[in-house]
Parts: sequence; C-alpha cells; structure tokens
Amino acid sequence: MFFESLAYAQGTAPDPTGGFGSLIPLVIIFIIFYFLLIRPQQKRQKEHAMMISALKSGDTIVTNGGIIGTITHVDNKFIELDLGQTRVRIYKGYIADKIDPDSLLAVSSETSEKENK
Repeated sequence: MFFESLAYAQGTAPDPTGGFGSLIPLVIIFIIFYFLLIRPQQKRQKEHAMMISALKSGDTIVTNGGIIGTITHVDNKFIELDLGQTRVRIYKGYIADKIDPDSLLAVSSETSEKENK
C-alpha cells in the first residue's frame, strides 16, 4: 500500500518546464548539426557551382571519374573535353575540380623522376 501511493506520487509531479524541457536537447542537437554538417556542405556546393559557371575554353579540369583534360567548348549543360587524341562531351555536374596546368606538370615530372630511379 505504501509503495503504490509513492509510485502515484512520483508519476503525478508537475513538469516545472511546462514540457519544453524535453525539447531543448533536440534543438541543441539540431543547431550543432546545422553548424557542423549542413552549413559547410551548402558552402561547398555554392563554391562548386560558382567554379562550374566560371569555366571557359582552355581550362584544365578533372572529372569525378578521374579523367583530366582541357576544355575546348562550353555549353549550358555540357562541355567538350580534349583528352589528347580524343574529344568527349561531359555533363557539367560531373566536373570535380579545376586544376592548374602548371601543378599538373610538376606532379607528372615528379612521377617520371621516381620511375627513372
């Protein structure tokens, strides 16, 4: 009998925060996710879109598949990419990054020097 009244007394205690106390941790978690995950991803997407819109003929790019080539023609949604002896059309969304041709030459010369040793 004593334990039953104690259990009822514990269950009927009013919530001093009015129910918002359980919502506060969820709001804090959402704020943390926003600043650590969502906002940086939106920033990267915006920078990538700006980079793609600024592409022009003569730029050297790398695709998501790892193909490196020089742009010969730019359309609204596609680019024409020169791969040396071959030209291909690629959707702009599959461009990973614009690279500096000088840095590409430096990397290829380092690789050839290591192979010669």
